[in-house]
Amino acid sequence: MKIQSILLSVLVLLNLTACDNFLDITPTGKVIAETGDEYRALLTYEYNNFTKDRYMTTLRTDEIVMDKSKSSSTDLDAYLDLWRWKDDNPSPTTSYFSWRSYYHAIYIANYIIEHQNEIKEATRDEINQLVGEAYMMRAYNHFLLVNLYAEPYTHCNPRETRGVPMLLKADVNAVPRSSSVDSVYNQVISDLEKAEMSLNVETWELGKNYRFNKVSPQALRSRVYLYMGRWKDALNAAKIVLQSHNALENLNSGTTLPNSFKSAENIVALERYSSNLYTVINMPSGSFIGLYRSGDQRRTKYFKRVTSSTYSLLKGGSDDLVCSFRTAEMYLTAAEASARLNETETAISYLTPLLENRLNASALQNTAELMDNMSQEELIQEIMDERARELAFEGHRWFDLRRTTRPALTRKYDGITYTIQPEQYTMRFPSEAVEANPEIERWD
Repeated sequence: MKIQSILLSVLVLLNLTACDNFLDITPTGKVIAETGDEYRALLTYEYNNFTKDRYMTTLRTDEIVMDKSKSSSTDLDAYLDLWRWKDDNPSPTTSYFSWRSYYHAIYIANYIIEHQNEIKEATRDEINQLVGEAYMMRAYNHFLLVNLYAEPYTHCNPRETRGVPMLLKADVNAVPRSSSVDSVYNQVISDLEKAEMSLNVETWELGKNYRFNKVSPQALRSRVYLYMGRWKDALNAAKIVLQSHNALENLNSGTTLPNSFKSAENIVALERYSSNLYTVINMPSGSFIGLYRSGDQRRTKYFKRVTSSTYSLLKGGSDDLVCSFRTAEMYLTAAEASARLNETETAISYLTPLLENRLNASALQNTAELMDNMSQEELIQEIMDERARELAFEGHRWFDLRRTTRPALTRKYDGITYTIQPEQYTMRFPSEAVEANPEIERWD
């Protein structure tokens, strides 16, 4: 996987007048930046072009259906094989995940980290903030890559299992081999520690809250540890976030969706749906809708009933709905980690504030009574169902399924039944990556 073939071209700053201007792209092979504003513009470009892949994984979950009579031929050409897990010889029109975009963003993050002492016309705090965001950018991209293209940490021997290539230097001639799953996770954790030492902006104003802030490392750390099955560490990280950021939208009285960049729950508003993807996933499956009990306000706030048996999605397709990390996820992480540690009362105490803001009074009472009589195993399942209900269509479901039970989901299309096997919860390296580096499956 030669980095030159990943990047195609490297960004060059031209005639920048403001820190949020986007960049022209020219194939010069060099990045030219001197001032703080220019380095900010480099990072802003990567924020603006951040991959939408986490949302795209929804296609492989039980959240949606694809209907030949309701989906356009363009949608079917692009997404049908992803939806039916047809990974052997997929249609050449299939839209796959943005391999190049990850390494493009990582390259720019590396460049900022390596040249931090050369940045001009910026205060030390401004430089530190840029560097902290760069470490977060590198950590998050590597984390997404290893969870798309490597075995789940909880279903392998991480030290002896192939991960993904890590890019830790801004070298266009680098040909990195894959590292182990464990090495990638350790690098992500290391980058989060470095990010934490540099980030100094507590909260960005609306419109700039796509940027990583001071609490971002703990928010991502809680997710990383959850995926690793390090329950105490996941719980501690989530608790730290909730100490400073615990607000929840009340769906009993409010109209703002929790995954809006304007939401009180928002921590980082980076990832969004693409309009094309929203068109495809605008058909929630009946089985998924069935997860919502009577009195759950999300059933009408997140979805619109079209017929007696079909729904459309309200939780996507708007420019306002941009979300990477939010408060509800932290409550759910704390609840799951506590339940897996057999601290059931603590788990319920973290789940309760969320439910108070999602269920009407009758449903809240019924759910509380149910939880009080649940075994540890039943409570864990309830929390996993709650993650599905709350984080629906935000790109969490696929990763939750793969790190836990990897169920044999089935679906029918055109008279043929398709079933996903456990190994299909790890996607193959894209053909472009293999062609660029035939030894990519080997690892150090």
